[in-house]
Amino acid sequence: MNDDRAVVVGGGLAGVTAALELAGAGLRVTLLEGRPRLGGLAFSFKRGDLTVDNGQHVYMRCCTAYRWFLDRIGGTALAPLQDRLDVPVLDVARPGGPRLGRLRRAALPVPLHLAGSLARYPHLSLAERASVGRAALALRRLDPADPALDGVDFATWLGRHGQSARTVEALWDLVGIATLNAPAGDSSLGLAAMVFKTGLLSEPGAADLGWATVPLGDLHDTLARKALDAAGVRTELRARVTGLTRTEDGNWQVGTEDESLTAGTVVLAVPQREAHGLLPHGALEDRDKLLDIGTAPILNVHVVYDRKVLRQPFFAALGSPVQWVFDRTDASGLTDGGQYLALSQSAAQADIDEPVQLLRRKYLPELERLLPAARGAKVRDFFVTRERTATFAPTPGVGRLRPAARTDAPGLYLAGSWTATGWPATMESAVRSGLGAAHAALAVLGRPRVNRLQEAA
Repeated sequence: MNDDRAVVVGGGLAGVTAALELAGAGLRVTLLEGRPRLGGLAFSFKRGDLTVDNGQHVYMRCCTAYRWFLDRIGGTALAPLQDRLDVPVLDVARPGGPRLGRLRRAALPVPLHLAGSLARYPHLSLAERASVGRAALALRRLDPADPALDGVDFATWLGRHGQSARTVEALWDLVGIATLNAPAGDSSLGLAAMVFKTGLLSEPGAADLGWATVPLGDLHDTLARKALDAAGVRTELRARVTGLTRTEDGNWQVGTEDESLTAGTVVLAVPQREAHGLLPHGALEDRDKLLDIGTAPILNVHVVYDRKVLRQPFFAALGSPVQWVFDRTDASGLTDGGQYLALSQSAAQADIDEPVQLLRRKYLPELERLLPAARGAKVRDFFVTRERTATFAPTPGVGRLRPAARTDAPGLYLAGSWTATGWPATMESAVRSGLGAAHAALAVLGRPRVNRLQEAA
C-alpha cells in the first residue's frame, strides 16, 4: 500500500484540518475541493466594493480545537475573543417599552461567575431567575455523552425542571438557537447539555465570544491555503471527486474529472449526502443512516445604511423576528461613513425561501423598532444569503446516526461537523472531526500525532 500518500476530499475546515495534521506527520497529502475556494460554508464573496461573509460565525473560548486551527494558520489575532462575556439583549415587546439587559460574567468561579448577571437580568421575573439557577445546577450534573440524553428533547427536560415558556425564550433559546440551529423542542438534550455545560458551566471564561474582524475568506481560504502550502500539501480547487474505488493491491483510487489519484489513506470531509454517494459498499454497516441525518437552514440578512445606526458591535433581540445583529462595517471594507449590519437568523425554516422583497418588508421595520437611529436612515443596499443545509439538524436521536471517523473499509475515514464529535454543527465540531479522522489514520499507520489537543479536550 501507498502508506505515505493521502487524499483529503473537501476543503472546508474539517478537510483543511485533516490535511494539515496528516502532512505534519509526514504523509504526502493532496487536498481536493470542488469549489474555487477553501472554507466550506464559512466563506466570503465580493459585492461591489464590499467583502461579505455568507454568514456571521462566532466561536467561544471553550472551542479549543477551532482556536488551535486559528493559531495553526496564523489567524488568532484576526478573530479575537472578548476579554469577558458580555451580550447585550434588547427586548422590544415588553409593555413598558424597549429594555436593554446584559448577560455578563464576573471574575468568579463557576457557577458564581454568572450569578450576578442572572440576578439582574431584566427580561425574567425574580422567580424565573431563581428557576434558571436550579435548572443550571441540574444541567451541570448531566453527562452529554450519555446515550439516553440523545433521545430526549431539550424543551421537555426544561419543562420538567420548572422552566417557563418565557424563560426558554429569553434565555435558553436565546443561546440554544444560535449554537444548535434549532429551538429547544427540536434539540437533543445530549447536544444541548454539551453546549450549556461546556460553554456556561465548565470554566468562568468558557463562553467568552470571538469572531473574525476580517472577512472569513481571509482566514479560511487565504491563510489556510498558505498553511497548506507551507506544510507541503498539494491543493487542487475546482476538483470535484467523481468516484472512489478500492484497488486490488489495497489502495484507494480517487477520481476527478481531470485525474486519478492513488493513496493508502482517504479522508472524506464532505457533507453527509455527498459522503453517502461516494462511500463504497460495505464501508459502513448501514450507509443509508447518513441520509437520515436532517439539515437545518440559516438565513443572513445584510443591510447597508448611509449612517451609523448601531453603536455596539452586536446585540441579541427578544420580542422580534430578528435574532442577532452584528456590525460588519470595518470587516467588509466599508469606509464612506455608512454602516453595514448583518442579521444572523438561525433555524430559519419559515424564511429561507421567501423572496428578497418580502424579507425586506419584514426586517427593515424591525430594525427601526430595535434601533431608533435607523428611522429615517437611507438603506443603500439590502440583500440576503441563504444556506439551506447550513448544519445538520440536532434533533433527538441524531446521535445514533452520526458515524465515527473510522469506517469499516481500511484506510477510509470520515470528517465533517456531522460526524460523531459530540458537538453540534459548529466550526469547533468541524475542526475536531478533521483531527479525529487524521488521528485515526495515523494510529493505523503507526505514525505519531502532531497535535494532542483532542486528548486534552
